[in-house]
Formats: sequence, C-alpha cells, structure tokens
Amino acid sequence: MQTGALTKGPLPPLIWKLAAPMSIGYFFHTMFNITDTWFAGRISTEAMAALSLSFPVFFIILAVGYGLGTGTTALVGGALGKGDARAASDFAGQALAFSILVSVFLTLAGLWSAPGLFRFLGASRDYLGTSLAYMNVIFYASVLFLLAFVFNGILFALGDTRPNRNFLVVAFFVNLLLDPWFIYGGFGLPPLGIAGIGIATLLCEAGGVLYLGVRTFRSGVLVCPRLRCFLPNKRVIVQVMHQGLPAAFSMFTVGGGIFVITYFVGKFGQEAVAAYGIAVRVEHLAVLPAMGLNTATLALVAQNSGAGLGDRVRESLRLAVAYGGKMMLPVGAGVFLAAEPLIGLFTADPRVVSAGAGYLRVDALVFWAYVILYVNVSALQGMKRPMFAVWIGVLRQFVFPVAVFWLLTGFFDCGLMGIWMGILGITWTAALYALYYAKRTVAKAFPVPPH
Repeated sequence: MQTGALTKGPLPPLIWKLAAPMSIGYFFHTMFNITDTWFAGRISTEAMAALSLSFPVFFIILAVGYGLGTGTTALVGGALGKGDARAASDFAGQALAFSILVSVFLTLAGLWSAPGLFRFLGASRDYLGTSLAYMNVIFYASVLFLLAFVFNGILFALGDTRPNRNFLVVAFFVNLLLDPWFIYGGFGLPPLGIAGIGIATLLCEAGGVLYLGVRTFRSGVLVCPRLRCFLPNKRVIVQVMHQGLPAAFSMFTVGGGIFVITYFVGKFGQEAVAAYGIAVRVEHLAVLPAMGLNTATLALVAQNSGAGLGDRVRESLRLAVAYGGKMMLPVGAGVFLAAEPLIGLFTADPRVVSAGAGYLRVDALVFWAYVILYVNVSALQGMKRPMFAVWIGVLRQFVFPVAVFWLLTGFFDCGLMGIWMGILGITWTAALYALYYAKRTVAKAFPVPPH
C-alpha cells in the first residue's frame, strides 16, 4: 500500500484523475434508476407509484451508507496522509464491521416498520402489497449497499475512483438485461413483477460488492493479523460514527428539503408538482459533469490535511471551485436557452412545460452554486469537520425555505416564480457562506507564516 499517494505531484491531474471516473459513474447510476422506473411503468401505474413511494424509505439506507462511506474516506485518508498504515487499516476494518452491524438493524427495523409506514403514506390493499414486494427485497440488500459505500470510501481515500466507475457502468448494463427477464419470466424463471426489479438490483449490488471487496483487499490497506482490525474497538467505532453520522444526517436533510419544496409547489396545482419533478431530473443530469469534484476534494483534502500540507489543501479547494465554474457556466447557459424543449421531452402539457421551463431558467443560474456548496462541504468533511454539513443542511433545506417561500408566495404573492427565486437566493447564500467558512477553517488549521 502506498501511503500519502495524493500528497505528491501536481494537483490538476490528480483532481481530474479522481473526478472524471466519478462523474461517469454518477451518470450510469442515474441511468440505472431511470431504467428501473421505465420498466416499472411498463408493469402498471401502480408499480411505478410503488417505486416512487418506496424512494423515501430507500433513501434512508442510501443516506446511512453515504455517511459511513464519507466518514471512512476522511478517517482512512487522514491516516494515510500521516503515513500511519496501521491506523488506516484499523479505520477500514472497523468501518466494514460497523456497516454490517448497522445493516442488520436497518433490515430488521425496515421489515417491521415498512407496512405501517407505507399505510401512513397512503398505500393500502394491492398498492401496499406491490410496494412491500419491492421494498422487502431492498431491505435484505441493505448489507450490500452499506458494504459498497464503505469499500468505495476506502478506495476513495487511496485516490482510486475507477473501481466505482467500473461497477456502476457494468451494473447499468446487467440491470438492463435482468429487469425484463425477472419481471416477465422466461428460461425457467416465473414472472416476478416488481419484486423482480428489486431482485435485479440486489444481484447487481452483490456483484459490485464482490468486485469492490476484491479491489479493496488487493490494495493492501487492510493489514489485519488474526483479523484484529475487524474485532469491535469502541474507540475506533466512535470515531467512525463521529464522522459518518453527521454526513448521513446531512443527506436526510436533502430528502426533507425536497418535501418542503414540494409542499409549497403543491399549492399551485398538480401541473406545478409535475413540472418541478421533471425539472429536477433535468437538473440532476445537468450537474453530473461536476459531481465527481466532491469526491476528488474529499480524498485530496483528507490525505493532505492528514499530512499537514495546508498549501495543497488550499489549492485543492481553489481548483475544484474553479473547475466547477468552467463546467457549469456553459451547461447552465445551454439549459437556460433550451429550457422549454428540455421539459417538452417529458410532457406535452403546455402548463407543465411553462412552469418547468420557468424553474430551469432560474435554476440554470444556480448550478455553479451547487458545486461550490458541495465541494466546500466535502473539504470540511475531509478535514474531519463533519458538523458543518448538518447545520448548513438544516438551514438550507428547512429553516430558510419555510420562511422565504412563505414570504414570497403568501405575503408578497409572487406565485410559483417566488419559489424558484427563493431557491436561487437560498442556494447562493449557502454556497458563499460555505466557501467563506471553509477558507476560514483552512486558515485556522494551517496558518500562512508571515513573510
């Protein structure tokens, strides 16, 4: 194992080496989900609704996995930056063991609570059964999702994002073949309906975990005489939780923020809700080229911060923000100019197209702000300051939206455009504050000596 691999050499090629595979992987992951949604729609409207209803519950598993993966990268990367291979091995082993324990809890809790939760969300009878047929399979796959996040977290700390890209690209094509086979049956397999979509996902994830696990163990980061680093160690587990839980909670705030926006948008009718749902999908695809910068920043800052190289931490952050602007400004201009045709790809309803295009024209001005925000949050997580993500998430997703949307739509009567403008103002405010806070934190941790 090569410790501190990201603490040497010029930063620009390192950033692209880390970011490019991640951006490709994010694209195929998005297409994986779109494929599932498309095939669910071929089964029935009820199946597609069940998939949508399951997403908030599925999101809990993903958020926990994201938190564990991010915490693992910060801890393992910091240890590698210090040249402490034993500590890196301990963090990696404990994160893997802890993820298995957490997945058992998530599976049991999910299987027990899902029927009541889906009833609360409006499912009953056949609709409830369809939702559970899919989600119960996902609960059993919890251990696979969490292990994949942690394996990736270890590999990211080493500066290797290619295995994740390879896994997501192959998983997309395998899922494309398995979905119709499992849904409709054939070659001795009975039709499984929507449960087949869940089983296809489980098998893709199992193959990915096997591949990522092999790559992780071959990396040499896990050096465990008599499997010592996998035995529960309270001190190390507390550190993993300290880094991982805030990151997971920050992901929960994203789901809550979508709920808040949908609540206010819903006051303007179902056409407005449909427009927002379509526009968000376009937004996700538009920002994909820059999303790999988050992981690149996290890995680079984790190792260089651990090594005490403040200048490289500062430069990593500066370059990531600048590269994000160079990518998002032309993308934003394209989305702004093509807003109506983009929404028109999904619907012919003129009211939906008008509302969705209005959102995209405003949102195109926010793309760079998203990158600035996420890059700086990742930098702070790499420096083992995970709580900022929680507080900025709560403020950006709950506190400010409720106040701003109420004022603009209720008090000032700005209509739907008030919500879109509120998103612009809140996101840019959060992004600029994150930039200021991250720079201040770096300056305090690594003061520049007077000349």
